[in-house]
Amino acid sequence: MPSSPNQNLQPNQPGRLASWWSLAVELAKFGTVGAVAFVVNWGLFNLLAVVPGGPLAPHPTRARIIASCLATVVAWLGNRYWTFRNQRSDQPAKELVGFGLVNLGGIAIEASVTWLAAWWLGFRTPLGLNLAFLVGTVLGSIFRYLMYKFTIFTKPTAAA
Repeated sequence: MPSSPNQNLQPNQPGRLASWWSLAVELAKFGTVGAVAFVVNWGLFNLLAVVPGGPLAPHPTRARIIASCLATVVAWLGNRYWTFRNQRSDQPAKELVGFGLVNLGGIAIEASVTWLAAWWLGFRTPLGLNLAFLVGTVLGSIFRYLMYKFTIFTKPTAAA
């Protein structure tokens, strides 16, 4: 029986707070890398499909896929060398292939939202396309984080 009513509110394991802090730092790094990749993705998408006269204005889904592919390279570099640096594989080519496959899933999610918004719902205005971009990015990012964490960057290195 606890000796004080607040005893149950305190962590009963010394590593619990460190574990939460480690997760918070990892999520902050993932978010920072994601923000940089987002700027690359969003900027290129808008240049290709949203600004008047953009070369892919009639094809926003194609523009989304192209922009997402470039952002994937930016994200891989940031996540490999910063976010998950203590969990990266010693086989970067294999890791890049896995990362690419995970990102194909993320791109499919993002492109599906763009396609749905543009072609099924008729949101072809800059505002509509950018809202679809944001929704797709959020859904794709959740998918990517979980897949990176549990399937790609899973090997702790000696530095960990």
